[in-house]
Amino acid sequence: MELVAEIKAGPETKVTTSISGSVAVLDALLNESVTTVFGYPGGAIMPIYDALYDYNDRLQHILVRHEQGAIHAAQGFARASGRTGVVFATSGPGATNLVTGLADAMIDSTPVVCITGQVFAHLLGTDAFQETDVINITTPVTKWNYQVTDATEIPAVLAKAFYIAGSGRPGPVLIDITKNAQLQKFEYEGYKKCDHIRSYRPKPIVRKEYVEEAAKLINEAKKPFVIFGQGVILGKAENEFKAFIEKAGLPAAWTIMGMSAIPTDHPLGVGMLGMHGNYGPNLLTNECDVLIAVGMRFDDRVTGRLDKYAKQAKIVHLDIDPSEIDKNVKAAVPVWGDCKETLPMLTALISPKNHPEWMQQFADCTAKEKSTCIDLEMNPVDEVLSMGEVIKALNELTEGKAIVVTDVGQHQMVACRYAKMNQSKSNITSGGLGTMGYALPAAIGASYGDPGRTTVAIIGDGGFQMTIQELGTIMQFKPKVKILILNNQFLGMVRQWQELFHEKRYSFVDITSPDFVQVAKGYYIDGQRVDDRSKLKAALKTMLDHDGSYLLEVMVGKENNVFPMVPQGRGVSEIVLSKAEI
Repeated sequence: MELVAEIKAGPETKVTTSISGSVAVLDALLNESVTTVFGYPGGAIMPIYDALYDYNDRLQHILVRHEQGAIHAAQGFARASGRTGVVFATSGPGATNLVTGLADAMIDSTPVVCITGQVFAHLLGTDAFQETDVINITTPVTKWNYQVTDATEIPAVLAKAFYIAGSGRPGPVLIDITKNAQLQKFEYEGYKKCDHIRSYRPKPIVRKEYVEEAAKLINEAKKPFVIFGQGVILGKAENEFKAFIEKAGLPAAWTIMGMSAIPTDHPLGVGMLGMHGNYGPNLLTNECDVLIAVGMRFDDRVTGRLDKYAKQAKIVHLDIDPSEIDKNVKAAVPVWGDCKETLPMLTALISPKNHPEWMQQFADCTAKEKSTCIDLEMNPVDEVLSMGEVIKALNELTEGKAIVVTDVGQHQMVACRYAKMNQSKSNITSGGLGTMGYALPAAIGASYGDPGRTTVAIIGDGGFQMTIQELGTIMQFKPKVKILILNNQFLGMVRQWQELFHEKRYSFVDITSPDFVQVAKGYYIDGQRVDDRSKLKAALKTMLDHDGSYLLEVMVGKENNVFPMVPQGRGVSEIVLSKAEI
Protein backbone atom coordinates (compact mmCIF):
# COMPACT_ATOMS: atom_id res chain seq x y z
CA MET A 1 0.00 0.00 0.00
CA GLU A 2 1.40 3.36 -1.08
CA LEU A 3 1.52 6.09 1.55
CA VAL A 4 3.86 8.80 0.23
CA ALA A 5 2.99 12.10 1.91
CA GLU A 6 3.60 15.38 0.12
CA ILE A 7 3.53 18.73 1.96
CA LYS A 8 2.38 21.58 -0.23
CA ALA A 9 3.83 25.00 0.58
CA GLY A 10 1.83 28.18 0.88
CA PRO A 11 -0.94 29.64 3.03
CA GLU A 12 -3.34 26.75 2.24
CA THR A 13 -0.95 24.03 3.31
CA LYS A 14 -2.48 20.56 3.40
CA VAL A 15 -1.26 17.01 3.38
CA THR A 16 -2.04 14.79 0.41
CA THR A 17 -1.23 11.16 -0.12
CA SER A 18 -0.12 9.45 -3.30
CA ILE A 19 -2.15 6.27 -3.66
CA SER A 20 -3.40 3.99 -6.42
CA GLY A 21 -6.95 3.82 -7.66
CA SER A 22 -7.25 0.38 -6.08
CA VAL A 23 -6.36 1.70 -2.64
CA ALA A 24 -8.84 4.54 -3.18
CA VAL A 25 -11.57 1.95 -3.76
CA LEU A 26 -10.83 0.17 -0.50
CA ASP A 27 -10.53 3.41 1.44
CA ALA A 28 -13.96 4.40 0.12
CA LEU A 29 -15.43 1.15 1.43
CA LEU A 30 -13.96 1.74 4.88
CA ASN A 31 -15.32 5.28 4.94
CA GLU A 32 -18.77 3.92 4.01
CA SER A 33 -18.53 1.51 7.01
CA VAL A 34 -18.43 -1.55 4.76
CA THR A 35 -17.39 -4.64 6.68
CA THR A 36 -18.02 -7.46 4.21
CA VAL A 37 -17.47 -7.86 0.47
CA PHE A 38 -18.65 -10.81 -1.63
CA GLY A 39 -16.63 -11.45 -4.74
CA TYR A 40 -14.52 -13.45 -7.16
CA PRO A 41 -11.15 -12.27 -8.55
CA GLY A 42 -10.00 -12.16 -12.15
CA GLY A 43 -7.52 -10.47 -14.44
CA ALA A 44 -9.23 -7.11 -14.88
CA ILE A 45 -9.87 -6.58 -11.17
CA MET A 46 -6.57 -8.05 -9.98
CA PRO A 47 -5.08 -4.70 -8.83
CA ILE A 48 -7.97 -4.20 -6.40
CA TYR A 49 -7.47 -7.73 -5.06
CA ASP A 50 -3.77 -7.06 -4.73
CA ALA A 51 -4.52 -3.99 -2.61
CA LEU A 52 -7.08 -6.00 -0.63
CA TYR A 53 -4.23 -8.23 0.57
CA ASP A 54 -3.26 -5.42 2.99
CA TYR A 55 -6.82 -4.87 4.20
CA ASN A 56 -7.65 -8.32 5.57
CA ASP A 57 -7.83 -6.96 9.10
CA ARG A 58 -10.37 -4.30 8.11
CA LEU A 59 -12.44 -5.79 5.28
CA GLN A 60 -13.84 -9.31 5.28
CA HIS A 61 -13.91 -10.78 1.78
CA ILE A 62 -16.09 -13.84 1.14
CA LEU A 63 -14.92 -15.83 -1.87
CA VAL A 64 -18.05 -17.22 -3.53
CA ARG A 65 -18.08 -19.94 -6.16
CA HIS A 66 -19.90 -17.96 -8.87
CA GLU A 67 -20.48 -14.24 -9.37
CA GLN A 68 -24.26 -14.74 -9.27
CA GLY A 69 -23.71 -16.15 -5.80
CA ALA A 70 -21.82 -12.97 -4.88
CA ILE A 71 -24.62 -10.59 -5.75
CA HIS A 72 -27.35 -12.76 -4.19
CA ALA A 73 -25.21 -12.94 -1.04
CA ALA A 74 -24.88 -9.16 -1.09
CA GLN A 75 -28.67 -8.92 -1.47
CA GLY A 76 -29.18 -11.19 1.54
CA PHE A 77 -26.69 -9.13 3.52
CA ALA A 78 -28.50 -5.91 2.64
CA ARG A 79 -31.96 -7.28 3.39
CA ALA A 80 -30.93 -8.69 6.78
CA SER A 81 -28.81 -5.75 7.90
CA GLY A 82 -30.50 -2.75 6.32
CA ARG A 83 -27.10 -1.70 4.93
CA THR A 84 -25.72 -1.66 1.39
CA GLY A 85 -24.24 -4.91 0.10
CA VAL A 86 -20.94 -4.83 -1.83
CA VAL A 87 -19.70 -7.05 -4.67
CA PHE A 88 -16.39 -7.41 -6.53
CA ALA A 89 -16.24 -9.08 -9.95
CA THR A 90 -13.93 -9.06 -12.92
CA SER A 91 -14.70 -8.03 -16.49
CA GLY A 92 -16.44 -10.01 -19.21
CA PRO A 93 -18.13 -13.14 -17.86
CA GLY A 94 -17.53 -12.02 -14.28
CA ALA A 95 -19.54 -8.86 -14.87
CA THR A 96 -22.24 -10.48 -16.99
CA ASN A 97 -22.78 -13.14 -14.32
CA LEU A 98 -24.04 -10.32 -12.08
CA VAL A 99 -26.92 -9.37 -14.39
CA THR A 100 -29.55 -11.69 -12.90
CA GLY A 101 -28.79 -10.45 -9.40
CA LEU A 102 -28.82 -6.83 -10.55
CA ALA A 103 -32.26 -7.32 -12.10
CA ASP A 104 -33.42 -9.02 -8.92
CA ALA A 105 -32.10 -6.21 -6.73
CA MET A 106 -33.58 -3.57 -9.03
CA ILE A 107 -37.13 -4.90 -8.92
CA ASP A 108 -36.95 -5.68 -5.18
CA SER A 109 -35.34 -2.31 -4.30
CA THR A 110 -32.24 -3.81 -2.67
CA PRO A 111 -29.21 -1.53 -2.12
CA VAL A 112 -26.10 -3.10 -3.66
CA VAL A 113 -22.89 -1.57 -5.00
CA CYS A 114 -21.08 -3.75 -7.54
CA ILE A 115 -17.51 -2.89 -8.46
CA THR A 116 -16.32 -4.56 -11.64
CA GLY A 117 -12.90 -4.55 -13.22
CA GLN A 118 -12.56 -3.63 -16.88
CA VAL A 119 -9.84 -3.90 -19.51
CA PHE A 120 -7.35 -1.06 -19.98
CA ALA A 121 -9.00 2.12 -21.27
CA HIS A 122 -7.00 2.08 -24.52
CA LEU A 123 -8.45 -1.37 -25.30
CA LEU A 124 -12.10 -0.38 -24.87
CA GLY A 125 -14.06 -1.15 -28.01
CA THR A 126 -11.40 -3.47 -29.48
CA ASP A 127 -13.01 -6.76 -28.38
CA ALA A 128 -10.10 -7.32 -26.04
CA PHE A 129 -9.90 -10.49 -23.97
CA GLN A 130 -12.79 -10.56 -21.46
CA GLU A 131 -14.11 -7.19 -22.59
CA THR A 132 -17.85 -6.61 -22.56
CA ASP A 133 -19.80 -3.36 -22.62
CA VAL A 134 -21.03 -3.83 -19.07
CA ILE A 135 -22.41 -0.28 -18.87
CA ASN A 136 -24.88 -0.76 -21.71
CA ILE A 137 -25.64 -4.30 -20.63
CA THR A 138 -26.57 -3.27 -17.09
CA THR A 139 -28.24 0.10 -17.71
CA PRO A 140 -31.78 -1.36 -17.61
CA VAL A 141 -31.14 -3.24 -14.37
CA THR A 142 -29.31 -0.65 -12.28
CA LYS A 143 -30.39 2.50 -10.52
CA TRP A 144 -27.15 4.07 -11.78
CA ASN A 145 -23.95 2.85 -13.41
CA TYR A 146 -20.71 4.51 -14.40
CA GLN A 147 -17.38 3.63 -15.98
CA VAL A 148 -14.20 5.05 -14.41
CA THR A 149 -11.16 5.44 -16.67
CA ASP A 150 -9.21 7.90 -14.49
CA ALA A 151 -8.30 7.11 -10.88
CA THR A 152 -8.91 10.68 -9.73
CA GLU A 153 -12.64 10.07 -10.23
CA ILE A 154 -12.82 7.07 -7.90
CA PRO A 155 -13.49 8.75 -4.51
CA ALA A 156 -16.30 10.98 -5.77
CA VAL A 157 -17.85 8.29 -7.96
CA LEU A 158 -17.96 5.73 -5.16
CA ALA A 159 -19.38 8.28 -2.74
CA LYS A 160 -22.11 8.98 -5.27
CA ALA A 161 -22.65 5.25 -5.81
CA PHE A 162 -23.30 4.54 -2.13
CA TYR A 163 -25.55 7.58 -1.81
CA ILE A 164 -27.69 6.57 -4.80
CA ALA A 165 -27.86 2.89 -3.84
CA GLY A 166 -29.02 3.52 -0.29
CA SER A 167 -31.16 6.66 -0.53
CA GLY A 168 -34.76 7.16 -1.55
CA ARG A 169 -36.04 3.99 -3.12
CA PRO A 170 -32.91 1.81 -2.82
CA GLY A 171 -31.44 -0.16 -5.68
CA PRO A 172 -28.31 -1.60 -7.29
CA VAL A 173 -25.45 0.51 -8.63
CA LEU A 174 -22.55 -0.75 -10.76
CA ILE A 175 -19.18 0.99 -11.06
CA ASP A 176 -16.90 -0.36 -13.81
CA ILE A 177 -13.23 0.58 -13.32
CA THR A 178 -10.66 0.11 -16.06
CA LYS A 179 -7.43 -1.62 -15.12
CA ASN A 180 -5.29 1.44 -15.79
CA ALA A 181 -7.43 3.47 -13.34
CA GLN A 182 -6.92 0.80 -10.69
CA LEU A 183 -3.14 0.98 -11.17
CA GLN A 184 -2.86 4.74 -11.63
CA LYS A 185 -1.45 6.77 -8.73
CA PHE A 186 -2.85 10.16 -7.86
CA GLU A 187 -2.75 12.72 -5.09
CA TYR A 188 -5.48 11.71 -2.66
CA GLU A 189 -6.97 14.38 -0.44
CA GLY A 190 -9.31 12.11 1.49
CA TYR A 191 -12.81 10.74 1.13
CA LYS A 192 -15.94 12.82 1.41
CA LYS A 193 -19.34 11.15 1.66
CA CYS A 194 -22.02 12.29 -0.74
CA ASP A 195 -25.26 13.68 0.64
CA HIS A 196 -26.59 15.63 -2.34
CA ILE A 197 -26.68 15.38 -6.12
CA ARG A 198 -28.16 18.33 -7.94
CA SER A 199 -30.13 16.27 -10.47
CA TYR A 200 -31.28 13.60 -8.02
CA ARG A 201 -34.07 13.99 -5.49
CA PRO A 202 -34.36 10.75 -3.46
CA LYS A 203 -37.40 11.90 -1.50
CA PRO A 204 -40.25 13.87 -3.08
CA ILE A 205 -41.60 16.87 -1.24
CA VAL A 206 -44.52 15.89 0.99
CA ARG A 207 -47.68 17.78 0.09
CA LYS A 208 -49.62 18.39 3.27
CA GLU A 209 -52.91 18.86 1.45
CA TYR A 210 -52.74 15.29 0.14
CA VAL A 211 -52.12 13.96 3.64
CA GLU A 212 -55.19 15.88 4.81
CA GLU A 213 -57.30 14.49 1.95
CA ALA A 214 -56.13 10.95 2.79
CA ALA A 215 -57.00 11.39 6.46
CA LYS A 216 -60.49 12.63 5.52
CA LEU A 217 -61.13 9.55 3.37
CA ILE A 218 -59.90 7.21 6.13
CA ASN A 219 -61.99 8.93 8.79
CA GLU A 220 -65.14 8.62 6.64
CA ALA A 221 -64.52 5.02 5.62
CA LYS A 222 -66.80 2.21 6.75
CA LYS A 223 -64.59 -0.55 5.38
CA PRO A 224 -61.00 0.75 5.24
CA PHE A 225 -58.28 -1.71 4.28
CA VAL A 226 -54.49 -1.26 4.39
CA ILE A 227 -52.15 -3.16 2.10
CA PHE A 228 -48.44 -2.70 2.72
CA GLY A 229 -45.18 -3.67 1.11
CA GLN A 230 -41.45 -3.57 1.65
CA GLY A 231 -41.45 0.22 1.64
CA VAL A 232 -42.35 0.10 5.33
CA ILE A 233 -39.21 -1.94 6.05
CA LEU A 234 -36.93 0.01 3.71
CA GLY A 235 -38.17 3.24 5.26
CA LYS A 236 -37.48 1.90 8.77
CA ALA A 237 -41.07 2.88 9.52
CA GLU A 238 -42.29 -0.27 11.27
CA ASN A 239 -43.19 1.57 14.49
CA GLU A 240 -44.85 4.42 12.62
CA PHE A 241 -46.88 1.95 10.56
CA LYS A 242 -47.96 0.01 13.63
CA ALA A 243 -49.11 3.21 15.33
CA PHE A 244 -51.06 4.17 12.22
CA ILE A 245 -53.09 0.98 11.89
CA GLU A 246 -53.64 0.64 15.63
CA LYS A 247 -55.02 4.14 16.10
CA ALA A 248 -57.76 3.66 13.49
CA GLY A 249 -58.24 -0.09 13.92
CA LEU A 250 -57.32 -0.77 10.29
CA PRO A 251 -57.10 -4.34 8.98
CA ALA A 252 -53.74 -4.70 7.22
CA ALA A 253 -52.44 -7.26 4.73
CA TRP A 254 -48.88 -7.62 3.50
CA THR A 255 -47.30 -8.31 0.15
CA ILE A 256 -44.70 -11.07 0.06
CA MET A 257 -41.99 -8.39 0.34
CA GLY A 258 -43.75 -6.54 3.16
CA MET A 259 -43.98 -9.62 5.34
CA SER A 260 -42.45 -9.15 8.84
CA ALA A 261 -42.92 -5.35 8.92
CA ILE A 262 -45.42 -6.18 11.67
CA PRO A 263 -45.51 -9.48 13.55
CA THR A 264 -47.45 -12.07 11.57
CA ASP A 265 -49.73 -12.66 14.56
CA HIS A 266 -50.58 -8.97 15.07
CA PRO A 267 -54.36 -8.76 15.75
CA LEU A 268 -54.85 -6.32 12.85
CA GLY A 269 -52.74 -8.40 10.46
CA VAL A 270 -55.14 -10.27 8.18
CA GLY A 271 -52.61 -12.18 6.09
CA MET A 272 -50.78 -12.12 2.78
CA LEU A 273 -51.96 -10.72 -0.53
CA GLY A 274 -51.28 -12.25 -3.89
CA MET A 275 -51.81 -15.20 -6.17
CA HIS A 276 -51.26 -17.68 -3.32
CA GLY A 277 -52.09 -15.27 -0.52
CA ASN A 278 -54.82 -15.59 2.05
CA TYR A 279 -58.49 -15.80 1.13
CA GLY A 280 -59.77 -12.79 3.07
CA PRO A 281 -57.27 -10.14 1.91
CA ASN A 282 -57.80 -11.07 -1.74
CA LEU A 283 -61.58 -11.43 -1.62
CA LEU A 284 -62.27 -8.36 0.50
CA THR A 285 -60.04 -6.10 -1.58
CA ASN A 286 -63.11 -5.87 -3.80
CA GLU A 287 -65.39 -4.97 -0.89
CA CYS A 288 -63.47 -2.25 0.95
CA ASP A 289 -64.50 1.37 0.42
CA VAL A 290 -61.08 2.93 1.01
CA LEU A 291 -57.89 1.06 0.09
CA ILE A 292 -54.70 2.47 1.66
CA ALA A 293 -51.54 1.22 -0.06
CA VAL A 294 -48.29 1.84 1.82
CA GLY A 295 -44.89 1.23 0.20
CA MET A 296 -46.09 -1.26 -2.40
CA ARG A 297 -46.32 -1.08 -6.18
CA PHE A 298 -49.54 -2.93 -7.15
CA ASP A 299 -47.67 -5.82 -8.76
CA ASP A 300 -49.71 -8.05 -11.07
CA ARG A 301 -49.40 -10.94 -8.61
CA VAL A 302 -51.22 -8.74 -6.06
CA THR A 303 -53.86 -7.21 -8.32
CA GLY A 304 -54.80 -10.00 -10.70
CA ARG A 305 -56.83 -8.49 -13.53
CA LEU A 306 -56.61 -4.74 -13.21
CA ASP A 307 -60.03 -4.19 -14.75
CA LYS A 308 -61.50 -6.18 -11.86
CA TYR A 309 -59.35 -4.75 -9.08
CA ALA A 310 -60.89 -2.66 -6.27
CA LYS A 311 -63.15 -0.72 -8.63
CA GLN A 312 -65.48 0.18 -5.75
CA ALA A 313 -62.73 1.66 -3.57
CA LYS A 314 -61.09 5.04 -3.31
CA ILE A 315 -57.33 4.44 -3.41
CA VAL A 316 -54.87 6.23 -1.12
CA HIS A 317 -51.30 5.46 -2.24
CA LEU A 318 -48.27 6.29 -0.06
CA ASP A 319 -44.97 5.83 -1.87
CA ILE A 320 -41.49 7.35 -2.00
CA ASP A 321 -41.26 6.76 -5.75
CA PRO A 322 -43.63 9.07 -7.64
CA SER A 323 -43.37 6.86 -10.73
CA GLU A 324 -45.31 4.14 -8.91
CA ILE A 325 -48.30 6.41 -8.31
CA ASP A 326 -50.99 5.76 -10.96
CA LYS A 327 -48.68 3.33 -12.80
CA ASN A 328 -51.00 0.35 -12.44
CA VAL A 329 -53.87 1.53 -10.25
CA LYS A 330 -55.29 5.04 -10.29
CA ALA A 331 -55.05 6.75 -6.88
CA ALA A 332 -57.76 9.08 -5.58
CA VAL A 333 -55.15 10.59 -3.26
CA PRO A 334 -51.40 10.29 -3.94
CA VAL A 335 -49.24 10.77 -0.85
CA TRP A 336 -45.68 11.22 -2.08
CA GLY A 337 -42.84 10.89 0.37
CA ASP A 338 -40.90 8.70 2.77
CA CYS A 339 -43.47 6.74 4.79
CA LYS A 340 -41.43 7.34 7.95
CA GLU A 341 -42.38 10.99 7.47
CA THR A 342 -45.85 10.70 5.94
CA LEU A 343 -47.28 8.02 8.25
CA PRO A 344 -46.92 10.10 11.46
CA MET A 345 -48.49 13.07 9.66
CA LEU A 346 -51.41 10.88 8.64
CA THR A 347 -51.71 9.24 12.06
CA ALA A 348 -52.00 12.64 13.73
CA LEU A 349 -55.05 13.47 11.59
CA ILE A 350 -57.00 10.20 11.73
CA SER A 351 -59.65 9.48 14.35
CA PRO A 352 -59.35 6.63 16.87
CA LYS A 353 -61.71 3.90 15.69
CA ASN A 354 -62.51 0.22 15.63
CA HIS A 355 -64.23 -1.69 12.85
CA PRO A 356 -65.52 -4.87 14.55
CA GLU A 357 -68.02 -5.89 11.87
CA TRP A 358 -65.48 -5.34 9.09
CA MET A 359 -62.80 -7.25 11.00
CA GLN A 360 -65.29 -10.08 11.50
CA GLN A 361 -65.57 -10.47 7.73
CA PHE A 362 -61.83 -11.15 7.60
CA ALA A 363 -62.17 -13.59 10.50
CA ASP A 364 -64.97 -15.43 8.68
CA CYS A 365 -62.82 -15.71 5.57
CA THR A 366 -59.93 -17.04 7.64
CA ALA A 367 -62.22 -19.67 9.17
CA LYS A 368 -63.34 -20.78 5.71
CA GLU A 369 -59.76 -20.94 4.45
CA LYS A 370 -58.71 -22.85 7.54
CA SER A 371 -61.34 -25.54 7.10
CA THR A 372 -60.72 -26.01 3.37
CA CYS A 373 -56.97 -25.37 2.93
CA ILE A 374 -54.94 -24.65 6.03
CA ASP A 375 -55.96 -27.64 8.16
CA LEU A 376 -55.22 -30.05 5.32
CA GLU A 377 -51.80 -28.50 4.73
CA MET A 378 -50.77 -28.13 8.36
CA ASN A 379 -52.28 -31.38 9.65
CA PRO A 380 -52.37 -33.84 6.72
CA VAL A 381 -54.18 -37.13 7.20
CA ASP A 382 -52.11 -39.24 4.80
CA GLU A 383 -48.67 -40.67 5.45
CA VAL A 384 -46.83 -38.30 3.14
CA LEU A 385 -45.33 -35.21 4.71
CA SER A 386 -46.62 -31.82 3.55
CA MET A 387 -44.63 -28.62 3.22
CA GLY A 388 -47.04 -26.85 5.55
CA GLU A 389 -46.50 -29.21 8.45
CA VAL A 390 -42.73 -28.78 8.08
CA ILE A 391 -43.14 -25.00 8.39
CA LYS A 392 -45.50 -25.48 11.35
CA ALA A 393 -42.90 -27.58 13.17
CA LEU A 394 -40.18 -25.05 12.31
CA ASN A 395 -42.32 -22.26 13.79
CA GLU A 396 -42.63 -24.11 17.07
CA LEU A 397 -38.87 -24.41 17.35
CA THR A 398 -37.81 -20.95 16.19
CA GLU A 399 -40.69 -19.09 17.89
CA GLY A 400 -40.76 -16.69 14.95
CA LYS A 401 -37.29 -15.32 15.71
CA ALA A 402 -35.34 -16.72 12.75
CA ILE A 403 -34.43 -15.09 9.45
CA VAL A 404 -36.22 -17.17 6.81
CA VAL A 405 -34.69 -17.07 3.32
CA THR A 406 -36.78 -18.73 0.63
CA ASP A 407 -36.03 -19.72 -2.94
CA VAL A 408 -38.75 -19.64 -5.61
CA GLY A 409 -41.59 -22.08 -6.13
CA GLN A 410 -44.21 -23.93 -4.11
CA HIS A 411 -42.03 -24.07 -1.01
CA GLN A 412 -41.70 -20.26 -1.21
CA MET A 413 -45.46 -19.77 -1.24
CA VAL A 414 -46.00 -22.26 1.58
CA ALA A 415 -43.24 -20.75 3.71
CA CYS A 416 -44.51 -17.21 3.19
CA ARG A 417 -48.07 -18.32 3.95
CA TYR A 418 -47.28 -20.16 7.16
CA ALA A 419 -43.99 -18.95 8.63
CA LYS A 420 -44.34 -16.99 11.86
CA MET A 421 -42.23 -13.86 12.13
CA ASN A 422 -41.98 -11.60 15.16
CA GLN A 423 -39.19 -9.30 14.00
CA SER A 424 -38.67 -7.06 10.98
CA LYS A 425 -36.28 -8.14 8.22
CA SER A 426 -37.14 -11.78 8.85
CA ASN A 427 -38.44 -12.64 5.38
CA ILE A 428 -35.84 -12.63 2.59
CA THR A 429 -37.02 -13.84 -0.79
CA SER A 430 -36.85 -13.04 -4.49
CA GLY A 431 -40.20 -11.35 -4.94
CA GLY A 432 -40.37 -9.42 -8.18
CA LEU A 433 -37.98 -11.40 -10.39
CA GLY A 434 -38.62 -14.86 -8.91
CA THR A 435 -35.01 -16.05 -9.22
CA MET A 436 -34.51 -19.75 -8.64
CA GLY A 437 -31.15 -20.32 -6.98
CA TYR A 438 -31.50 -17.17 -4.88
CA ALA A 439 -31.89 -18.70 -1.42
CA LEU A 440 -28.59 -20.46 -0.71
CA PRO A 441 -26.26 -17.51 -1.48
CA ALA A 442 -28.75 -14.99 -0.05
CA ALA A 443 -28.83 -16.98 3.19
CA ILE A 444 -25.03 -16.88 3.33
CA GLY A 445 -25.18 -13.11 2.97
CA ALA A 446 -27.97 -12.79 5.56
CA SER A 447 -25.91 -14.73 8.08
CA TYR A 448 -23.21 -12.05 7.79
CA GLY A 449 -25.75 -9.24 7.74
CA ASP A 450 -27.24 -10.23 11.10
CA PRO A 451 -25.00 -12.91 12.66
CA GLY A 452 -26.87 -12.83 15.96
CA ARG A 453 -29.94 -14.50 14.48
CA THR A 454 -30.53 -18.01 13.14
CA THR A 455 -30.71 -18.07 9.35
CA VAL A 456 -32.81 -20.80 7.74
CA ALA A 457 -32.74 -21.26 3.97
CA ILE A 458 -35.88 -23.02 2.72
CA ILE A 459 -35.25 -24.33 -0.79
CA GLY A 460 -36.83 -26.63 -3.35
CA ASP A 461 -34.95 -29.47 -4.98
CA GLY A 462 -34.88 -27.59 -8.30
CA GLY A 463 -33.69 -24.21 -7.08
CA PHE A 464 -31.05 -25.76 -4.83
CA GLN A 465 -29.29 -27.28 -7.81
CA MET A 466 -28.99 -23.90 -9.52
CA THR A 467 -26.51 -22.54 -6.97
CA ILE A 468 -25.47 -25.73 -5.16
CA GLN A 469 -21.82 -24.78 -5.72
CA GLU A 470 -22.14 -22.18 -2.95
CA LEU A 471 -21.85 -25.07 -0.49
CA GLY A 472 -18.16 -24.50 -1.20
CA THR A 473 -18.45 -20.98 0.21
CA ILE A 474 -20.01 -22.42 3.36
CA MET A 475 -17.27 -25.04 3.58
CA GLN A 476 -14.51 -22.44 3.41
CA PHE A 477 -15.93 -19.59 5.51
CA LYS A 478 -18.26 -21.55 7.82
CA PRO A 479 -21.29 -19.26 8.14
CA LYS A 480 -23.99 -20.89 10.24
CA VAL A 481 -26.69 -21.45 7.63
CA LYS A 482 -29.45 -23.99 8.18
CA ILE A 483 -30.45 -25.47 4.83
CA LEU A 484 -33.93 -27.00 4.68
CA ILE A 485 -34.69 -28.67 1.35
CA LEU A 486 -38.35 -29.47 0.72
CA ASN A 487 -38.01 -32.14 -1.94
CA ASN A 488 -41.10 -33.04 -3.94
CA GLN A 489 -39.08 -34.49 -6.84
CA PHE A 490 -40.69 -32.02 -9.22
CA LEU A 491 -40.36 -28.45 -10.39
CA GLY A 492 -43.40 -28.03 -8.22
CA MET A 493 -44.94 -24.70 -9.20
CA VAL A 494 -44.68 -25.37 -12.93
CA ARG A 495 -46.05 -28.87 -12.34
CA GLN A 496 -49.05 -27.40 -10.45
CA TRP A 497 -49.87 -25.15 -13.39
CA GLN A 498 -49.45 -28.00 -15.85
CA GLU A 499 -51.84 -30.10 -13.77
CA LEU A 500 -54.47 -27.41 -13.36
CA PHE A 501 -54.31 -25.59 -16.70
CA HIS A 502 -52.55 -27.93 -19.16
CA GLU A 503 -54.45 -31.19 -18.65
CA LYS A 504 -51.72 -32.70 -16.50
CA ARG A 505 -49.29 -32.78 -19.43
CA TYR A 506 -46.12 -32.84 -17.31
CA SER A 507 -43.55 -31.45 -19.69
CA PHE A 508 -40.00 -31.58 -18.29
CA VAL A 509 -40.85 -30.92 -14.65
CA ASP A 510 -39.88 -34.34 -13.29
CA ILE A 511 -36.40 -33.52 -12.00
CA THR A 512 -33.87 -36.06 -10.79
CA SER A 513 -31.67 -34.94 -7.92
CA PRO A 514 -28.47 -36.27 -6.36
CA ASP A 515 -28.27 -37.46 -2.78
CA PHE A 516 -28.18 -33.98 -1.25
CA VAL A 517 -27.00 -35.24 2.13
CA GLN A 518 -24.03 -37.02 0.56
CA VAL A 519 -23.25 -33.95 -1.57
CA ALA A 520 -23.24 -31.81 1.58
CA LYS A 521 -20.94 -34.28 3.30
CA GLY A 522 -18.55 -33.87 0.38
CA TYR A 523 -18.37 -30.22 1.47
CA TYR A 524 -17.92 -31.25 5.12
CA ILE A 525 -21.44 -30.10 6.01
CA ASP A 526 -23.46 -32.40 8.25
CA GLY A 527 -27.01 -33.36 7.38
CA GLN A 528 -29.74 -35.96 7.18
CA ARG A 529 -32.80 -36.93 5.17
CA VAL A 530 -36.29 -37.39 6.64
CA ASP A 531 -39.46 -38.85 5.17
CA ASP A 532 -41.12 -39.99 8.40
CA ARG A 533 -43.47 -37.68 10.32
CA SER A 534 -42.43 -39.14 13.65
CA LYS A 535 -38.84 -38.03 13.05
CA LEU A 536 -39.51 -34.59 11.60
CA LYS A 537 -39.43 -32.41 14.68
CA ALA A 538 -36.35 -34.09 16.13
CA ALA A 539 -34.55 -33.64 12.82
CA LEU A 540 -35.47 -29.96 12.70
CA LYS A 541 -34.22 -29.51 16.25
CA THR A 542 -30.95 -31.22 15.36
CA MET A 543 -30.56 -28.84 12.42
CA LEU A 544 -31.23 -25.73 14.51
CA ASP A 545 -29.08 -26.83 17.46
CA HIS A 546 -26.12 -27.86 15.34
CA ASP A 547 -23.06 -25.64 15.83
CA GLY A 548 -22.52 -24.66 12.23
CA SER A 549 -24.25 -25.14 8.91
CA TYR A 550 -26.51 -28.14 8.49
CA LEU A 551 -28.54 -29.62 5.62
CA LEU A 552 -31.89 -31.26 6.25
CA GLU A 553 -33.69 -32.79 3.29
CA VAL A 554 -37.39 -33.46 3.88
CA MET A 555 -39.26 -35.60 1.37
CA VAL A 556 -42.74 -34.14 0.83
CA GLY A 557 -45.75 -35.01 -1.31
CA LYS A 558 -44.96 -35.11 -5.02
CA GLU A 559 -48.24 -33.69 -6.34
CA ASN A 560 -49.42 -31.49 -3.49
CA ASN A 561 -50.79 -28.14 -4.64
CA VAL A 562 -50.72 -24.71 -3.01
CA PHE A 563 -54.15 -23.20 -2.34
CA PRO A 564 -55.80 -20.71 -2.23
CA MET A 565 -54.95 -19.51 -5.70
CA VAL A 566 -55.96 -16.64 -7.97
CA PRO A 567 -55.74 -18.26 -11.40
CA GLN A 568 -54.00 -16.15 -14.02
CA GLY A 569 -56.41 -13.95 -15.92
CA ARG A 570 -58.87 -13.67 -13.05
CA GLY A 571 -59.63 -10.99 -10.52
CA VAL A 572 -58.66 -11.18 -6.86
CA SER A 573 -62.25 -11.87 -5.80
CA GLU A 574 -62.21 -14.97 -8.02
CA ILE A 575 -59.72 -16.65 -5.69
CA VAL A 576 -60.28 -20.40 -5.40
CA LEU A 577 -59.78 -22.65 -2.40
CA SER A 578 -59.42 -25.99 -4.16
CA LYS A 579 -58.86 -27.69 -7.48
CA ALA A 580 -62.58 -28.33 -7.78
CA GLU A 581 -63.28 -24.59 -8.04
CA ILE A 582 -61.03 -24.01 -11.06
